[in-house]
Amino acid sequence: MGSTDQIIRVLIAVVVAALFFTNVISGVLGIVLLAVAGIFVLTSVVSFCPIYAVFGMSSCPVDSK
Repeated sequence: MGSTDQIIRVLIAVVVAALFFTNVISGVLGIVLLAVAGIFVLTSVVSFCPIYAVFGMSSCPVDSK
């Protein structure tokens, strides 16, 4: 997972958490989005996304030789 992908995931997680804790989003939708935000943070910390692995994707920059 590339650093840009990690930063975007963390920013999305922060926005979702802020919306949840200020009661802009609530209920089941809020809990689901908060869980997804937690997954985004976790995948950013470990630099691995299982969905990317399943589909053979990568957001790491390719070194040109």
